[in-house]
Amino acid sequence: MRKILASAVTATASLASVAALAAQPTPWQATFQPAATGIMEQITWFERYTLWFIVPITLFVLALLAYCIVKFRASVNPNPSRTSHNTLIEVVWTVGPVVVLLFLAVPSFQLLTAQYTPTEEAKLTIKATGNQWNWDYEYQVDEPLSFNSAMLAEGDRAAAGKEDKGAYPRLLAVDNEVVVPVNATVRLLVTASDVIHAFAMPAFGLKTDAVPGRINETWFKAEKEGLYYGQCSELCGKDHAFMPIAIRVVNDAQYNTWLAAAKTDLPGANKALMAEVEGAAKVAAAGN
Repeated sequence: MRKILASAVTATASLASVAALAAQPTPWQATFQPAATGIMEQITWFERYTLWFIVPITLFVLALLAYCIVKFRASVNPNPSRTSHNTLIEVVWTVGPVVVLLFLAVPSFQLLTAQYTPTEEAKLTIKATGNQWNWDYEYQVDEPLSFNSAMLAEGDRAAAGKEDKGAYPRLLAVDNEVVVPVNATVRLLVTASDVIHAFAMPAFGLKTDAVPGRINETWFKAEKEGLYYGQCSELCGKDHAFMPIAIRVVNDAQYNTWLAAAKTDLPGANKALMAEVEGAAKVAAAGN
């Protein structure tokens, strides 16, 4: 009996690990979402790197404040010092911050350069247009594919086959996800049709403004298959909080099959892709 239970737990955990790649916010989350791109891995590293400076400096300043409050309080120091200049202190608090800033500036500029320098030519170009309060996507391929993506209403979950709120969370699930192949550089052209929006995908380390009349270009290369969620990150009106972004990363064969079918039957192509992805997850869980 214990072996059966253990097998069931292992299978469930394995299935959960497959679903875990669907990066999304979690309750009381205090860290970044798991990185799905090389850029996000660099951002995560840089955040941890800066903490080695921020924490000691904060504690040092706190200690100085406490020292000054105790040693120079009025009750024990009725006649305050009138010292107006100290060369050593002036040198220390000038040189110290300069050194710290240099240690922060070099890796930050390297990261900024990497964000604007794709490692290879884009395999796919997608144009994302922000509207109040949904997104239009256009695949710039031989036979262009265009569709709208909006937040999935609770009453539409059953028809869409997205009743599992673990994989398709409330306020983040959409009717039509963006589908891209894994390990492929994707060029993203971002604009807006009405007011300023922002296209943000935390697991990709991606965020760029969508400005009416202007096209901003960015890129990403997702290295893990899964379903990833983001949101509009620029206050754009009363339904700003209900403007999610969902990107499904699949293998090349699944992407090519989906793209061919989506040109004539987008809902059918989405359901077929969902069935294949979820079936593969169940097989992987059973195999373990």
